[in-house]
Amino acid sequence: MHVTPILLTLGGAVLLGGCTSEVIFEGKSDISIVGTPPPIIHKIAPQSSRVLVTDKAIEINEKVQFELNKSTILPESFSLLDEVGKAIQDHPDIKHVEIQGHASSDGDKTQNMTLSDSRAKSVMTYLTTKGVDPSRLSAKGYGDTVPLADNNTEEGRVRNRRVEFHITERK
Repeated sequence: MHVTPILLTLGGAVLLGGCTSEVIFEGKSDISIVGTPPPIIHKIAPQSSRVLVTDKAIEINEKVQFELNKSTILPESFSLLDEVGKAIQDHPDIKHVEIQGHASSDGDKTQNMTLSDSRAKSVMTYLTTKGVDPSRLSAKGYGDTVPLADNNTEEGRVRNRRVEFHITERK
């Protein structure tokens, strides 16, 4: 295969090129390029479809799963919490997040308050073991005091059992 060299002239300089990595410049004047350089484009990693950072919260579209009546996080929630941790670390402007545990009205109020608090603290511990600075986190259980839905239906009670991540301070 024969390649024909390409000859270009730029203000008195001669460029000779082809399909080689070598370019020969001949001439007595420097080459200058004038104009405005193109803008720098920063690639922004797409947010997970499971985790969304808003002004006031880190929203998750899945539930954090725990063992029944315990604060032990089930393994199927590890990847979700990993994404929450990454979201916090990827947003240094988020100075503080309150991890909130919530319960339905089923069972004893005192036990629900204790369990929701224990679950929030369990999530906080998990995130700190994944590298999130503990000074950026706090955990609190709210029991059944902040329902999202009607506690008189099973669907409502299921919605009320949740963990939320509220951004309480930004830089």
